[in-house]
Amino acid sequence: MAIIQPLLSLTNFASPLERTVVPCIMVAYAIQIAVAIPSIIYKSDRFFDASGLSTFLIVNILSLYLPAIRAKYGGDNLGQVADAIKEGVETVSGTEPGWGSLLMAPFKRCNIVQEVATGTPLAVDYNWRQLALSGAVTVWAVRLGVYLFRRILREGHDHRFNEIRINPRRYLRAFIGQATWVIFCMLPVIAVNSIPSGVPSVSDVKPTDFSGFGLWIIGFVVEVVADYQKSKWQKEKRDKVHDQQFLTSGLWSWCQFPNYFGESMLWVGITTVTFGVLLFDDVREALAAADSSPMSILSVIFVCTIGPAFVTFLMLKVTGVPYSERKYDNLYGGDEKYQKWKRETPKFIPIGSHSI
Repeated sequence: MAIIQPLLSLTNFASPLERTVVPCIMVAYAIQIAVAIPSIIYKSDRFFDASGLSTFLIVNILSLYLPAIRAKYGGDNLGQVADAIKEGVETVSGTEPGWGSLLMAPFKRCNIVQEVATGTPLAVDYNWRQLALSGAVTVWAVRLGVYLFRRILREGHDHRFNEIRINPRRYLRAFIGQATWVIFCMLPVIAVNSIPSGVPSVSDVKPTDFSGFGLWIIGFVVEVVADYQKSKWQKEKRDKVHDQQFLTSGLWSWCQFPNYFGESMLWVGITTVTFGVLLFDDVREALAAADSSPMSILSVIFVCTIGPAFVTFLMLKVTGVPYSERKYDNLYGGDEKYQKWKRETPKFIPIGSHSI
Protein backbone atom coordinates (compact mmCIF):
# COMPACT_ATOMS: atom_id res chain seq x y z
CA MET A 1 0.00 0.00 0.00
CA ALA A 2 3.03 2.29 -0.29
CA ILE A 3 1.50 3.96 -3.35
CA ILE A 4 -1.56 5.12 -1.42
CA GLN A 5 0.17 7.59 0.88
CA PRO A 6 1.86 9.55 -1.96
CA LEU A 7 -1.46 9.76 -3.80
CA LEU A 8 -3.20 10.98 -0.66
CA SER A 9 -0.44 13.50 -0.05
CA LEU A 10 -0.78 14.76 -3.62
CA THR A 11 -4.46 15.53 -3.05
CA ASN A 12 -4.23 16.57 0.60
CA PHE A 13 -5.58 20.07 0.03
CA ALA A 14 -6.49 22.40 2.86
CA SER A 15 -10.16 22.30 1.93
CA PRO A 16 -12.06 19.08 2.81
CA LEU A 17 -14.18 19.56 -0.32
CA GLU A 18 -11.14 19.77 -2.57
CA ARG A 19 -9.59 16.75 -0.82
CA THR A 20 -12.54 14.67 -2.00
CA VAL A 21 -13.56 16.30 -5.29
CA VAL A 22 -10.13 16.23 -6.94
CA PRO A 23 -9.47 12.47 -6.44
CA CYS A 24 -13.01 11.71 -7.65
CA ILE A 25 -12.44 13.74 -10.81
CA MET A 26 -9.11 12.01 -11.44
CA VAL A 27 -10.64 8.56 -10.97
CA ALA A 28 -13.67 9.27 -13.18
CA TYR A 29 -11.59 10.41 -16.15
CA ALA A 30 -9.02 7.66 -15.64
CA ILE A 31 -11.71 4.95 -15.77
CA GLN A 32 -13.35 6.37 -18.87
CA ILE A 33 -10.06 6.76 -20.73
CA ALA A 34 -9.06 3.22 -19.73
CA VAL A 35 -12.32 1.83 -21.15
CA ALA A 36 -12.18 4.13 -24.19
CA ILE A 37 -8.84 2.78 -25.46
CA PRO A 38 -9.93 -0.83 -26.17
CA SER A 39 -13.41 0.34 -27.20
CA ILE A 40 -11.88 2.61 -29.86
CA ILE A 41 -9.45 -0.07 -31.02
CA TYR A 42 -12.15 -2.70 -31.44
CA LYS A 43 -14.91 -0.22 -32.42
CA SER A 44 -17.10 -1.66 -29.67
CA ASP A 45 -19.83 0.07 -27.67
CA ARG A 46 -20.72 -2.94 -25.54
CA PHE A 47 -19.21 -1.50 -22.36
CA PHE A 48 -19.96 2.20 -22.84
CA ASP A 49 -23.07 2.39 -20.65
CA ALA A 50 -21.73 -0.20 -18.20
CA SER A 51 -18.52 1.80 -17.75
CA GLY A 52 -20.53 4.96 -17.10
CA LEU A 53 -22.66 3.42 -14.38
CA SER A 54 -19.61 1.64 -12.92
CA THR A 55 -17.87 5.00 -12.72
CA PHE A 56 -20.84 6.36 -10.80
CA LEU A 57 -20.49 3.51 -8.33
CA ILE A 58 -16.73 3.86 -7.91
CA VAL A 59 -16.85 7.66 -7.50
CA ASN A 60 -19.74 7.27 -5.07
CA ILE A 61 -17.89 4.71 -2.93
CA LEU A 62 -14.63 6.67 -3.14
CA SER A 63 -16.26 9.90 -1.95
CA LEU A 64 -17.84 8.06 0.98
CA TYR A 65 -14.75 6.11 2.03
CA LEU A 66 -12.03 8.64 1.24
CA PRO A 67 -12.12 10.25 4.72
CA ALA A 68 -11.70 6.79 6.26
CA ILE A 69 -8.92 5.94 3.79
CA ARG A 70 -7.15 9.14 4.74
CA ALA A 71 -7.73 8.22 8.36
CA LYS A 72 -5.90 4.94 7.87
CA TYR A 73 -3.07 6.10 5.62
CA GLY A 74 -2.97 9.88 6.01
CA GLY A 75 -1.00 9.86 9.27
CA ASP A 76 1.22 7.44 11.12
CA ASN A 77 -0.85 6.86 14.25
CA LEU A 78 -2.13 8.53 17.38
CA GLY A 79 1.47 9.13 18.41
CA GLN A 80 1.41 12.16 16.13
CA VAL A 81 -1.42 13.58 18.16
CA ALA A 82 0.34 12.73 21.42
CA ASP A 83 3.43 14.59 20.27
CA ALA A 84 1.32 17.57 19.37
CA ILE A 85 -0.31 17.51 22.81
CA LYS A 86 3.10 17.54 24.47
CA GLU A 87 3.84 20.72 22.58
CA GLY A 88 0.83 22.39 24.14
CA VAL A 89 -1.67 21.85 21.34
CA GLU A 90 -5.36 21.29 22.12
CA THR A 91 -6.09 17.82 23.48
CA VAL A 92 -7.86 15.39 21.15
CA SER A 93 -9.01 11.81 21.65
CA GLY A 94 -10.21 8.89 19.63
CA THR A 95 -9.35 5.51 18.15
CA GLU A 96 -6.94 4.58 15.41
CA PRO A 97 -8.70 2.78 12.53
CA GLY A 98 -7.55 -0.57 11.21
CA TRP A 99 -8.70 -2.52 8.15
CA GLY A 100 -11.86 -3.73 9.86
CA SER A 101 -12.95 -0.27 10.89
CA LEU A 102 -12.02 1.06 7.45
CA LEU A 103 -14.29 -1.36 5.62
CA MET A 104 -17.12 -0.86 8.09
CA ALA A 105 -16.49 2.84 8.69
CA PRO A 106 -19.78 4.10 7.23
CA PHE A 107 -21.77 1.66 9.34
CA LYS A 108 -20.30 2.16 12.81
CA ARG A 109 -19.89 5.17 15.04
CA CYS A 110 -16.43 6.13 16.28
CA ASN A 111 -14.76 8.98 18.09
CA ILE A 112 -13.35 11.83 16.05
CA VAL A 113 -9.59 12.06 16.00
CA GLN A 114 -7.99 15.14 14.48
CA GLU A 115 -4.36 15.25 13.41
CA VAL A 116 -3.54 18.66 14.79
CA ALA A 117 -0.90 19.81 12.33
CA THR A 118 -2.74 19.21 9.04
CA GLY A 119 -6.36 18.77 10.03
CA THR A 120 -6.48 15.31 8.45
CA PRO A 121 -8.93 13.09 10.36
CA LEU A 122 -7.60 9.87 11.81
CA ALA A 123 -11.10 8.52 12.26
CA VAL A 124 -14.47 9.61 10.99
CA ASP A 125 -18.06 9.72 12.13
CA TYR A 126 -20.52 9.42 9.24
CA ASN A 127 -23.91 11.07 9.42
CA TRP A 128 -27.10 9.42 8.19
CA ARG A 129 -27.46 11.74 5.20
CA GLN A 130 -24.12 10.67 3.73
CA LEU A 131 -25.16 7.03 3.90
CA ALA A 132 -28.63 7.74 2.50
CA LEU A 133 -27.42 9.76 -0.49
CA SER A 134 -24.65 7.28 -1.30
CA GLY A 135 -27.16 4.45 -0.95
CA ALA A 136 -29.58 6.19 -3.30
CA VAL A 137 -26.90 6.58 -5.97
CA THR A 138 -25.85 2.94 -5.54
CA VAL A 139 -29.42 1.65 -5.98
CA TRP A 140 -29.97 3.82 -9.07
CA ALA A 141 -26.62 2.95 -10.70
CA VAL A 142 -26.90 -0.82 -10.12
CA ARG A 143 -30.48 -0.97 -11.39
CA LEU A 144 -29.85 1.12 -14.50
CA GLY A 145 -26.49 -0.51 -15.17
CA VAL A 146 -27.98 -4.01 -15.15
CA TYR A 147 -30.89 -2.88 -17.33
CA LEU A 148 -28.65 -1.24 -19.95
CA PHE A 149 -26.09 -4.06 -19.97
CA ARG A 150 -28.80 -6.68 -20.50
CA ARG A 151 -30.17 -4.57 -23.34
CA ILE A 152 -26.80 -4.27 -25.09
CA LEU A 153 -26.23 -8.02 -24.73
CA ARG A 154 -29.61 -8.69 -26.31
CA GLU A 155 -29.28 -6.19 -29.16
CA GLY A 156 -25.56 -6.61 -29.81
CA HIS A 157 -24.72 -2.92 -30.15
CA ASP A 158 -26.02 0.57 -29.44
CA HIS A 159 -27.46 2.25 -32.52
CA ARG A 160 -26.57 5.69 -31.12
CA PHE A 161 -22.90 4.94 -31.82
CA ASN A 162 -23.19 3.63 -35.37
CA GLU A 163 -21.39 6.70 -36.74
CA ILE A 164 -19.46 7.72 -33.62
CA ARG A 165 -17.60 4.48 -32.83
CA ILE A 166 -15.85 4.44 -36.23
CA ASN A 167 -14.40 7.91 -35.56
CA PRO A 168 -11.75 7.65 -32.81
CA ARG A 169 -11.82 11.34 -31.88
CA ARG A 170 -15.60 11.54 -31.63
CA TYR A 171 -15.74 8.28 -29.70
CA LEU A 172 -13.08 9.48 -27.25
CA ARG A 173 -15.07 12.69 -26.74
CA ALA A 174 -18.09 10.56 -25.89
CA PHE A 175 -16.17 8.83 -23.09
CA ILE A 176 -14.77 12.15 -21.86
CA GLY A 177 -18.30 13.53 -21.89
CA GLN A 178 -19.49 10.54 -19.88
CA ALA A 179 -16.85 11.21 -17.20
CA THR A 180 -17.99 14.84 -17.10
CA TRP A 181 -21.60 13.66 -16.71
CA VAL A 182 -20.61 11.49 -13.76
CA ILE A 183 -18.73 14.28 -11.98
CA PHE A 184 -21.42 16.92 -12.51
CA CYS A 185 -24.19 14.62 -11.27
CA MET A 186 -22.12 13.41 -8.32
CA LEU A 187 -21.03 16.86 -7.10
CA PRO A 188 -23.90 17.20 -4.58
CA VAL A 189 -23.17 13.75 -3.13
CA ILE A 190 -19.42 14.38 -3.05
CA ALA A 191 -20.05 17.69 -1.26
CA VAL A 192 -22.14 16.02 1.44
CA ASN A 193 -19.63 13.18 1.83
CA SER A 194 -16.86 15.79 2.23
CA ILE A 195 -18.45 17.39 5.28
CA PRO A 196 -16.13 16.67 8.25
CA SER A 197 -17.37 14.84 11.31
CA GLY A 198 -18.95 16.79 14.11
CA VAL A 199 -20.55 19.68 12.19
CA PRO A 200 -23.72 20.42 14.23
CA SER A 201 -26.08 21.33 11.37
CA VAL A 202 -25.79 18.01 9.56
CA SER A 203 -27.32 15.87 12.28
CA ASP A 204 -30.91 17.16 12.26
CA VAL A 205 -33.53 16.11 9.73
CA LYS A 206 -34.59 19.09 7.61
CA PRO A 207 -37.65 19.82 5.42
CA THR A 208 -35.41 19.59 2.35
CA ASP A 209 -34.59 16.00 3.33
CA PHE A 210 -38.26 15.02 3.13
CA SER A 211 -38.85 16.84 -0.15
CA GLY A 212 -35.53 15.77 -1.69
CA PHE A 213 -35.75 12.08 -0.87
CA GLY A 214 -39.44 12.18 -1.81
CA LEU A 215 -38.52 13.51 -5.27
CA TRP A 216 -35.81 10.87 -5.57
CA ILE A 217 -38.25 8.05 -4.75
CA ILE A 218 -40.85 9.34 -7.22
CA GLY A 219 -38.26 9.84 -9.95
CA PHE A 220 -36.71 6.43 -9.38
CA VAL A 221 -40.09 4.69 -9.47
CA VAL A 222 -41.08 6.54 -12.65
CA GLU A 223 -37.82 5.57 -14.37
CA VAL A 224 -38.05 1.93 -13.29
CA VAL A 225 -41.71 1.56 -14.28
CA ALA A 226 -41.15 3.31 -17.62
CA ASP A 227 -38.21 1.03 -18.47
CA TYR A 228 -40.19 -2.04 -17.39
CA GLN A 229 -43.20 -1.06 -19.50
CA LYS A 230 -41.00 -0.45 -22.54
CA SER A 231 -39.11 -3.75 -22.11
CA LYS A 232 -42.38 -5.66 -21.66
CA TRP A 233 -43.90 -3.99 -24.72
CA GLN A 234 -40.82 -4.78 -26.84
CA LYS A 235 -40.78 -8.42 -25.73
CA GLU A 236 -44.48 -8.83 -26.49
CA LYS A 237 -43.90 -7.32 -29.92
CA ARG A 238 -41.04 -9.76 -30.62
CA ASP A 239 -43.30 -12.62 -29.45
CA LYS A 240 -46.08 -11.30 -31.75
CA VAL A 241 -48.45 -10.72 -28.83
CA HIS A 242 -49.35 -7.39 -30.49
CA ASP A 243 -48.49 -5.54 -33.68
CA GLN A 244 -48.32 -2.01 -32.29
CA GLN A 245 -45.66 0.12 -33.95
CA PHE A 246 -44.94 2.42 -31.02
CA LEU A 247 -45.64 2.54 -27.28
CA THR A 248 -48.40 4.91 -26.15
CA SER A 249 -49.78 3.22 -23.03
CA GLY A 250 -48.94 3.37 -19.32
CA LEU A 251 -46.51 6.11 -18.34
CA TRP A 252 -45.81 6.61 -22.05
CA SER A 253 -49.28 8.09 -22.35
CA TRP A 254 -48.36 10.71 -19.73
CA CYS A 255 -45.33 12.02 -21.60
CA GLN A 256 -43.19 10.93 -24.52
CA PHE A 257 -40.07 10.23 -22.45
CA PRO A 258 -41.10 9.25 -18.90
CA ASN A 259 -37.81 7.43 -18.25
CA TYR A 260 -35.83 10.61 -18.90
CA PHE A 261 -38.24 12.63 -16.79
CA GLY A 262 -37.83 10.19 -13.90
CA GLU A 263 -34.04 10.36 -14.08
CA SER A 264 -34.06 14.14 -14.11
CA MET A 265 -36.40 14.19 -11.10
CA LEU A 266 -34.29 11.86 -8.98
CA TRP A 267 -31.20 14.04 -9.49
CA VAL A 268 -33.25 17.10 -8.58
CA GLY A 269 -34.15 15.24 -5.38
CA ILE A 270 -30.49 14.62 -4.53
CA THR A 271 -29.74 18.27 -5.24
CA THR A 272 -32.56 19.37 -2.93
CA VAL A 273 -31.16 17.34 -0.03
CA THR A 274 -27.67 18.75 -0.56
CA PHE A 275 -28.85 22.33 -0.97
CA GLY A 276 -30.71 22.19 2.34
CA VAL A 277 -27.47 21.22 4.12
CA LEU A 278 -24.99 23.51 2.35
CA LEU A 279 -27.04 26.60 3.19
CA PHE A 280 -25.87 26.40 6.82
CA ASP A 281 -22.89 28.58 7.71
CA ASP A 282 -21.09 25.95 9.80
CA VAL A 283 -21.27 23.44 6.94
CA ARG A 284 -19.86 25.89 4.40
CA GLU A 285 -17.13 26.87 6.85
CA ALA A 286 -16.25 23.22 7.44
CA LEU A 287 -15.91 22.53 3.71
CA ALA A 288 -13.51 25.44 3.21
CA ALA A 289 -9.85 25.63 4.20
CA ALA A 290 -9.28 26.59 7.81
CA ASP A 291 -7.71 29.94 6.92
CA SER A 292 -10.11 30.92 4.12
CA SER A 293 -13.62 32.29 3.76
CA PRO A 294 -16.60 29.90 3.93
CA MET A 295 -17.87 28.31 0.76
CA SER A 296 -19.89 30.98 -1.07
CA ILE A 297 -23.61 30.75 -1.84
CA LEU A 298 -22.78 30.96 -5.56
CA SER A 299 -20.53 27.92 -5.17
CA VAL A 300 -23.36 26.11 -3.37
CA ILE A 301 -25.75 26.92 -6.22
CA PHE A 302 -23.24 25.67 -8.79
CA VAL A 303 -22.52 22.43 -6.93
CA CYS A 304 -26.21 21.71 -6.46
CA THR A 305 -27.63 22.69 -9.86
CA ILE A 306 -24.95 21.73 -12.40
CA GLY A 307 -25.82 18.01 -12.21
CA PRO A 308 -29.58 18.13 -12.85
CA ALA A 309 -29.11 20.92 -15.41
CA PHE A 310 -26.42 18.98 -17.28
CA VAL A 311 -28.23 15.63 -17.32
CA THR A 312 -31.50 17.27 -18.41
CA PHE A 313 -29.68 19.18 -21.17
CA LEU A 314 -28.05 15.95 -22.37
CA MET A 315 -31.35 14.10 -22.47
CA LEU A 316 -33.34 16.91 -24.12
CA LYS A 317 -30.77 18.32 -26.53
CA VAL A 318 -27.93 15.85 -27.11
CA THR A 319 -28.30 12.08 -26.70
CA GLY A 320 -31.78 11.11 -25.52
CA VAL A 321 -34.72 12.94 -27.05
CA PRO A 322 -33.10 14.11 -30.33
CA TYR A 323 -31.91 10.61 -31.24
CA SER A 324 -35.24 8.98 -30.34
CA GLU A 325 -37.28 11.60 -32.20
CA ARG A 326 -35.21 11.23 -35.37
CA LYS A 327 -35.52 7.46 -35.17
CA TYR A 328 -39.29 7.40 -34.63
CA ASP A 329 -39.99 10.24 -37.06
CA ASN A 330 -38.18 8.28 -39.79
CA LEU A 331 -40.07 5.09 -38.95
CA TYR A 332 -43.55 6.42 -38.20
CA GLY A 333 -43.59 10.00 -39.47
CA GLY A 334 -46.38 9.17 -41.93
CA ASP A 335 -48.57 7.43 -39.32
CA GLU A 336 -51.46 9.63 -38.21
CA LYS A 337 -51.73 7.84 -34.84
CA TYR A 338 -48.07 8.61 -34.15
CA GLN A 339 -48.51 12.24 -35.16
CA LYS A 340 -51.59 12.52 -32.91
CA TRP A 341 -49.73 11.01 -29.95
CA LYS A 342 -46.79 13.31 -30.57
CA ARG A 343 -49.03 16.42 -30.75
CA GLU A 344 -51.15 15.63 -27.73
CA THR A 345 -48.63 14.04 -25.36
CA PRO A 346 -46.21 16.24 -23.38
CA LYS A 347 -42.64 15.67 -24.44
CA PHE A 348 -40.92 15.69 -21.05
CA ILE A 349 -42.97 17.03 -18.14
CA PRO A 350 -46.35 15.22 -17.83
CA ILE A 351 -48.45 18.37 -17.37
CA GLY A 352 -51.29 19.43 -19.66
CA SER A 353 -51.32 18.63 -23.34
CA HIS A 354 -48.35 20.69 -24.52
CA SER A 355 -44.92 19.37 -25.42
CA ILE A 356 -42.97 20.68 -22.45
